Amino acid sequence: MLKFCPNLSLLFTELALAERFKAAKQAGFNAVEIQFPYALPARQILQTLAELQLKLVLFNVDADDLLQGGEGLACVPKKKDQFKYALEQTVAYAELLKPDVINVLPGRCLDEKKIGLYHDTFLRNLEYALEAFTPLGIKTVFEAINTVDMPNFLIHSGAQMLEVLRDLNHRDLLMQYDIYHAARMAENYADFIAEHGAKIGHIQFADNPGRGEPGTGEIDFPQLFKLIETSAYQGWLGAEYKPTNGTLNSLNWYQHRG
Repeated sequence: MLKFCPNLSLLFTELALAERFKAAKQAGFNAVEIQFPYALPARQILQTLAELQLKLVLFNVDADDLLQGGEGLACVPKKKDQFKYALEQTVAYAELLKPDVINVLPGRCLDEKKIGLYHDTFLRNLEYALEAFTPLGIKTVFEAINTVDMPNFLIHSGAQMLEVLRDLNHRDLLMQYDIYHAARMAENYADFIAEHGAKIGHIQFADNPGRGEPGTGEIDFPQLFKLIETSAYQGWLGAEYKPTNGTLNSLNWYQHRG
């Protein structure tokens, strides 16, 4: 049976972040994910999760200025020390919250002549992340993001993610596969999941185009969910979409998932 969790950075945003956990539980979810939890103290999150009997599945290492249009953090050579500091912050949260996976967002390279340097920096920082998270029993994942919405993103395809896996060859490094980003890049996401499901540590989804809830775009989610269920993928499916008419009105796909 598939396991679904809402991303509290995009869903239930009608409420303050601290209040979204309860709303998710009331909507029938037993787990949640957050892009960046650092606005709330880790102990406060831990207490909330315990009170509601919720699991926190995933969160990200800080990405600096990525969402504001900047280069981000994990692939940027001049930010190596800043990345290590971000890892320390993430470890402090991870030790308490014990997510299944932690995502390292690669970031952008704005100068094509430096792509090799940025790629090498990202690989080294992934190694640092693995050294930090593996002793905690947490898998490290990384994500490809489409270059339509986020131009110059360093990793933007399934093929590139597989190459990173081959380069580092670490049992605790897996892909975070986002259906929306793959669809935006015109990838065959169904075939990719069917073939590489065992190498995926987390799946996120939104419909395409628009990044709304299932049913607002062109993706056949009932068929896709069936495919994922029969694949080698064993993790959670994170609903990381932008509700088109309020979060509760966007959950028809979840209430009628079969």
